[in-house]
Amino acid sequence: MKNLFYSFLALACLGSCSPKTATQFSGKQSSGNPVFPGWYADPEGIIFGKQYWIYPTYSAPYTKQVFMDAFSSKDLVNWTKHERIIDTAAVKWAWRCMWAPSILQKDNKYFLFFSANDIQTEKEHGGIGVAVADKPEGPFKDYLGKPLLDKIVNKAQPIDQYVFHDKDGQYYMIYGGWGRCNITKLKNDFTGLIPFEDGNTFREITPKGYVEGPLMFIRNNKYYFMWSEGGWTGPDYKVAYAIGDSPFGPFERIGTVLEQDATVARGAGHHSVLQPPGSKDWYIVYHRRPLGATDGNHRETCIDKMEFDENGLIKPVKMTFEGVRKHLLK
Repeated sequence: MKNLFYSFLALACLGSCSPKTATQFSGKQSSGNPVFPGWYADPEGIIFGKQYWIYPTYSAPYTKQVFMDAFSSKDLVNWTKHERIIDTAAVKWAWRCMWAPSILQKDNKYFLFFSANDIQTEKEHGGIGVAVADKPEGPFKDYLGKPLLDKIVNKAQPIDQYVFHDKDGQYYMIYGGWGRCNITKLKNDFTGLIPFEDGNTFREITPKGYVEGPLMFIRNNKYYFMWSEGGWTGPDYKVAYAIGDSPFGPFERIGTVLEQDATVARGAGHHSVLQPPGSKDWYIVYHRRPLGATDGNHRETCIDKMEFDENGLIKPVKMTFEGVRKHLLK
């Protein structure tokens, strides 16, 4: 009966079905949003070789937020889950709320930076840590046996780290909660921090409106600095940005890139960006809260297109349920 059905379908479509209609039967063509099931937030999107990866926070109450999963895809549409790439059993000093992963590849190793324990004072143990693995799916193990950063500098909570590789080869860590953002230089082996030429180890680069979730990338020799504003459990959560000539700014807020849409979702923020090599396409990977959700931890990971105008300014992102089309890496 199945073969008879498709034979009938083919005859019925002769001369009447458009190519677009025909492709509907060739498999999933768009990612849909969310791109994978489950409550996940703070997604770090990155490309390793010919695969896309997303490393999100497992979105749950802090005492249950003690592990991380990862997801891989060859086309942005079909995603494979890699369970528990790291957990608190592998990081002895972390006992709760591992979140906000940032990852990079260096010297055939994968370094995963993360926040843990949500420290409120320097009397508490925790902060920003580093884990290492031989493969992007882990398993990851604690790299230092202690936090990389456990101090509150310039009133910035040591959370939400983003590791930025500058075009001169220098690695920086940009981080901070409580409405403050710092940048610091990383040692080449990620075992510690390096003072700047003036002797200070940290520089504050907080733009107006900044709350948390920093991100930086280079486009046309300009430094795009992005961050999240508002409360992470509220409908006012959103993404804003600035553009500078160096990783130190100064950064003046330009505008909002991503915010709630009363017809799609609320609480959209804490994002990352992807640009496939050799492509002009850019994607924003972010979390949002479904309409009607009342639990602050009910966040899901989504992907939509991110575009620029002729002046290099980021156009406001339109959230969708469709997500993005297939994009194979070359």
